[in-house]
Amino acid sequence: MAAPAVTYDSLCRQLAAGQYAPVYLLHGEEGYYIDALVARFESILSEEEREFNLHVLYAPEVEPGAVMDLCCQYPMMADRQVVILKEAQAVPATKLNQLHRYVAQPAPTTVLVICCRGAQAKGKELFAAVRANGVNFESKKLSDYNAPAVIGEFIKAKGLKTEQMALEMLRDFVGTDLSRLYNEIDKLTTALGPGATITPADVEKNIGMSKDYNNYELVDAIAVKDFEKTFRIAEYFRANPKNNPLVLSAATIFAFFADLMAAYYCSDRSDSGMMAELKLRSPYQLRRYRSAMQRYNAFQVIEIISAIRRYDAMSKGVGSRQTDHRLFRDLLFHILTAPGNINF
Repeated sequence: MAAPAVTYDSLCRQLAAGQYAPVYLLHGEEGYYIDALVARFESILSEEEREFNLHVLYAPEVEPGAVMDLCCQYPMMADRQVVILKEAQAVPATKLNQLHRYVAQPAPTTVLVICCRGAQAKGKELFAAVRANGVNFESKKLSDYNAPAVIGEFIKAKGLKTEQMALEMLRDFVGTDLSRLYNEIDKLTTALGPGATITPADVEKNIGMSKDYNNYELVDAIAVKDFEKTFRIAEYFRANPKNNPLVLSAATIFAFFADLMAAYYCSDRSDSGMMAELKLRSPYQLRRYRSAMQRYNAFQVIEIISAIRRYDAMSKGVGSRQTDHRLFRDLLFHILTAPGNINF
């Protein structure tokens, strides 16, 4: 029976329960999950068993036939052996696909883990064999949209709580780099201790991001048309470019106005209805949209979204030679003063 693709969490639960498939294909853009899973597969065996039964191979250095021969061997003084094939993304698909002959009839005493870190695996026959006899796990890159939810779940798993603004600050400062993100949360866990609530001040103190100058505060200022605060934050970004990439700022502003446009089309304008349709996590976020709807009508929002798209193109050198920060300031001024002129 074909094994379904699984999530990182469900796969970790299966391994913790001692439920092992004969073959695992780990592939995808997000390397953090693949690295974390490889560490778990290495720990399947006891320290004594690893000496003879843990085999870590690198795909560019070994032929498929040698991998298959090793997988067919019996474990030594253990119930199983673990064979981990790393860097499989670095070999041609035709070479990797040869492993389908083993995966179609895997040895019951071997756990084979094929790792394509940073890329999606290729090979029609290999995929078919994995679907029939193993587990296919695609490690997808974290998006700006679902980053807060993932961060929140990880913080919860660490036994901590977090204020919404602190959550947004973590997303803005770290972005979608999971390795860095989890390292920063580990740092907060050590500093604050179990059961603590992460506040914006904690993020500022332990990670170095200002609680007053970040994308979360920038969008708040834009939402209420606070000119002074908006350009004060923009100036802070100009003075600290390394920690405040404008591409992330523009993406955050775009996401806000895209959701604001969706708010005008909500079938249920009640608080609960809008929170559900916009997938908001807190009443504070809803208040931000309510405030913005009092200051930006739908025509202005459409114009602003178009302006952000033009900014994105110009920041990449299309039709402009101005600096990124000059373009960004012009964009902010356009947003705050948009008359709502739309040419159909």
